[in-house]
Amino acid sequence: MKTVTQTTDEARAVELFRALANPVRFRIVQSLAERGECVVGDLVIELPVAQPTVSEHLRVLREAGLVRGSVDGPNRCYCLDPDALATLRQAIERIEARACF
Repeated sequence: MKTVTQTTDEARAVELFRALANPVRFRIVQSLAERGECVVGDLVIELPVAQPTVSEHLRVLREAGLVRGSVDGPNRCYCLDPDALATLRQAIERIEARACF
C-alpha cells in the first residue's frame, strides 16, 4: 500500500481541515468567529443539536487545536485559536498560489 508523505505543516493543516469537515463544527467555528468568545449554552441555543452533542464537537475542535476553552465559574467559554487560523490561511494560500485559473 502506498502512503502519502507529508510535511509537518501539511499534516497540521489536514488535522484542522478534518475537524472542520463536520457541518456542526464548521458552524461552531463560524459562530465563534462572529462572537469572539462564546459560552457553551449560547451555542446550544443557536444550534439544532443537544448540549452533549455541542460539547462533543467542541472537544474535537479543542483536540485539533482550533478552539481554546476556559472555565468561568459554572460556564465554559470558548474562542478560536489564532495560530490554528493562521495555519489554515497559509495552507489555502499555498494551494491558491499553485492553482490554475
